[in-house]
Amino acid sequence: MKKITLIKMQGCPYCAQAFAAIKELKAEYPEFANIEVEIVDKHEDIDRAKDFADKYYYVPSMFIDGEKMYEASPGESYGECLLNVKKVFRASM
Repeated sequence: MKKITLIKMQGCPYCAQAFAAIKELKAEYPEFANIEVEIVDKHEDIDRAKDFADKYYYVPSMFIDGEKMYEASPGESYGECLLNVKKVFRASM
């Protein structure tokens, strides 16, 4: 399995959705339980976030091996987020 890097921002409601989706998917699918998700806060982990600065606009954004796999969009529902996070998890396997 490849590590997933998730870029987030404190107080972001879409980031909260992504964390809920991750928790739900790891509980529902045993094959996802051991997927490593590195959390990078774009304001607190500035040096690490710089590696991704030109690759996304919205948070949360998820990357595998530096390639963007998912970027939330304004107005995205929890269901849409859940499906997108699931795709990222499958791609990491």
